[in-house]
Amino acid sequence: MMDQDIATRGLVLLGCGKMGSAMLAGWLTHGLPSQSVWIIDPHPSDWLHTQQVHLNTDLPSDPAIVIIAVKPQMMGDALPVMAALGNGSTCFVSIAAGTPIAHFEDVLGPQTPIIRAMPNTPAAVGQGMTALIGNDQITDKHMNMAETLLQAVGRTVRLEDETQMDAVTAVSGSGPAYVFHMIEAMAAAGQAEGLSSALALELAKATVAGAGALAMTAKEDPTQLRVNVTSPNGTTQAGLDVLMDERKGLKHLMKNTVKAAADRSRDLARG
Repeated sequence: MMDQDIATRGLVLLGCGKMGSAMLAGWLTHGLPSQSVWIIDPHPSDWLHTQQVHLNTDLPSDPAIVIIAVKPQMMGDALPVMAALGNGSTCFVSIAAGTPIAHFEDVLGPQTPIIRAMPNTPAAVGQGMTALIGNDQITDKHMNMAETLLQAVGRTVRLEDETQMDAVTAVSGSGPAYVFHMIEAMAAAGQAEGLSSALALELAKATVAGAGALAMTAKEDPTQLRVNVTSPNGTTQAGLDVLMDERKGLKHLMKNTVKAAADRSRDLARG
């Protein structure tokens, strides 16, 4: 069930691309009335036109929450449109990468309740992971309201400090792309060993999906799960000897990958 305050006062979604559309679909499925939703998007999709929402119309004077889902490079043009709703009771939730809470306070006002969130693309299938952190104006009610919305498309975690958001962005925000590339690499390797491209891709996708599901549901941690499927001197061990090489294996590569993404997130925050 959706928060009654949202249903009564309304929700504004600023930007409704792939992530915005995934969230909107989740909210509607979980009981948010379509007439409680206002959307501002210059290029609405055909799907969005079929939803009974308020599309590119005048906004409510005091919505419960505003979700900012525009790309960071569009923030400068889009955010000032919302300035009139700042310094009030409306809670703003941003899912834009690299834009710190301080920037929103500068534009919307220092008394504005602001939550910075980082979801990821598995939200499109209800398997998202979103990390949240709020400013000093955020109450438990605000945070619970935001979590209710974001849990419609997956899981949520609360951060202790905004500085953690760069690492979150690098691990879970950008992480699906790393996994997709791993699937590409596994499929290409399978093809190199004699499999057809279609079969290699099917095996790679199913293996990653199944291993991920097992990791989420098993009582053992990933280390023990790895040990469980690794027979001494067997085929898995032979593969892991390469993958776990201290100098050029996956651990070393992933550390550099996440650091590069986190550094870029910090660069974006500095402008």
